[in-house]
Amino acid sequence: MARILSIDYGKKRTGLAVTDPLQLIAGGLATVSTSGLFDFLQEYISREEVERIVIGEPRQPNGQPSENLARVQQFVNRWRKAVPQIPIELYDERFTSVLAHQAMLDGGLRKKARQDKALVDEISATILLQDYMRSRK
Repeated sequence: MARILSIDYGKKRTGLAVTDPLQLIAGGLATVSTSGLFDFLQEYISREEVERIVIGEPRQPNGQPSENLARVQQFVNRWRKAVPQIPIELYDERFTSVLAHQAMLDGGLRKKARQDKALVDEISATILLQDYMRSRK
């Protein structure tokens, strides 16, 4: 089996998570500059077999699109044109950042670590991927 990769796409930084090859466990991969995301992903898929990509669909709590949705759609369209053999799908990401902060609190991380936005993005991508995997079972 191949991995599933998830993206918590942000204006400046993007969190990434990935499953193990058997798709049993999701774990944080990295947080990268959004401007370098495409190149990072192309380099990653040249080394690792990736079955699909799941990208967070940013929506407000009431279900309306958030301001970041247009940027996400642009990235999705670019990916589909450049790498059509690896499907990319949108998945509701509402509350992943809140859950990431809660996981950091529950994990006993100090305030300084909880303020690390790159870590929050990576944890958000992991939560997104775990939720996606759970929804497929």
